[in-house]
Amino acid sequence: MAVQRWDSRLYDDRHSYVTRNGQDLVGELAPRPGERILDAGCGTGELAAALADAGAEVVGVDSSPEMIDRARERFPHLDLRLADLRELDFDAGFDAVLSNAVLHWIPDAPAAAASMAAALRPGGRLVAELGGAGNITAIRGAAQGLRAELDLPRAEEAWYFPGIDEYSAVLDGAGLKVTGAWLFDRPTRLEGDDGLAAWLRMFGAPLLAGAPAPDAFVTLLTDRLRPVLHHTGGWWADYVRLRVSATKPEG
Repeated sequence: MAVQRWDSRLYDDRHSYVTRNGQDLVGELAPRPGERILDAGCGTGELAAALADAGAEVVGVDSSPEMIDRARERFPHLDLRLADLRELDFDAGFDAVLSNAVLHWIPDAPAAAASMAAALRPGGRLVAELGGAGNITAIRGAAQGLRAELDLPRAEEAWYFPGIDEYSAVLDGAGLKVTGAWLFDRPTRLEGDDGLAAWLRMFGAPLLAGAPAPDAFVTLLTDRLRPVLHHTGGWWADYVRLRVSATKPEG
């Protein structure tokens, strides 16, 4: 299993907007009491807890031991497991799957989609949101340009940011019927005067890989991005999100 390493407390303290922005996914999924729901990439457990509060029987999975440990600490009553979304080992017994801000970390999108689809019962539904085509274009472009100027090799970006047609085809290939898809800009305020630097240290490891002085690289990169992403009193990430809903056909 591929293990993701995260600073879970920093995630909760400085990047809680990830969960806040995903709260309305719970409403879109419309969990019903007694349903069995999989939170695919549960992080530190906020959305899994919201599903449970709606009366659902929830299983949360994440590939980060730190995230699972933190989620168990915060929500000891929940069923939370360390698992790779590409290799879920569940019978097809879930009524629904929810996934927020996780699937863009899995370049092998067909494997993740097939694994989630296999966990759904016939007639079950999926609601997911991930980074979409154009996500963090300014951040990625500036980082790659700075790397070139510093004679560093081009960063191997570890993300998957699809458009609507591309990801709809992935879900179709997994045997799911897409019922809705939206690609939209979501400029996101980053907390603190060092908001972009904190974001880079939390989420931007692929862009910093191999830099001999990562802190100096972050300083140069934030200076370069200040005219673009620092405005109206703070730092903003140039997010683009893809939200999809799908069902698993009966029979």
